[in-house]
Amino acid sequence: MRVLLIEDDPATADYLAKGLGEEGHVVDLARNGKDGLFLALNESFDVIVTDRMLPGPDGLTILRAIRASGIATPVLVLTALGEVDRKVEGLEAGADDYLAKPFAFAELRARIRALARRPAAQAEQHALVVGDLRMDLLRRVVARGGRAVELLPTEFRLLEYMMRHPGEVLTRTMLLEKVWDFSFDPTTNVVDVHVSRLRRKLEAGGEPPMIRTVRGAGYVLAAPEPARTEA
Repeated sequence: MRVLLIEDDPATADYLAKGLGEEGHVVDLARNGKDGLFLALNESFDVIVTDRMLPGPDGLTILRAIRASGIATPVLVLTALGEVDRKVEGLEAGADDYLAKPFAFAELRARIRALARRPAAQAEQHALVVGDLRMDLLRRVVARGGRAVELLPTEFRLLEYMMRHPGEVLTRTMLLEKVWDFSFDPTTNVVDVHVSRLRRKLEAGGEPPMIRTVRGAGYVLAAPEPARTEA
């Protein structure tokens, strides 16, 4: 199994790399966030193990970046921050498991094995589908009813987030935080502008609307209701 280990503490990094190597795994070691992110985005791994606190991009920034790129590789986050809210933050960012320091190597080994054993259908879920709208996360392409929908990177991220939450009311604040990584700014209309562009592209072939505005709340993406026929 090929494992990417991102850890900046020299003693911990060397200890874990040696232990995983002795277990028969091929270990790629990155000692900072920049190198770890580059490897995660450009190489193929069975499991990624990353420290949360890193120089350069931190572990959660790396995690969000690889998930935004459609990479579904299982990720185990290591941290000295064991509080429940920190764990929730990591899991919401896309982590598959969370392990607080200090830990026994045997527990790390067991968790890595558990992640690697996950059903292929779960580990390799590379597509999102809502109605006749399909997003291929690996190829980074979108189609509606077989028609290709050309999206800019930010539009792709926006649509991906909405497709991961079909039928849910997504507020502008939520979209700013999850798609743009901004705090709420009442003066910006960046969300409305991008949603408007996304709507036009999704309906360019004459298809019925999929994005609905909920006045005073936000937006909902859902499959159109079937057309009613007269009795």
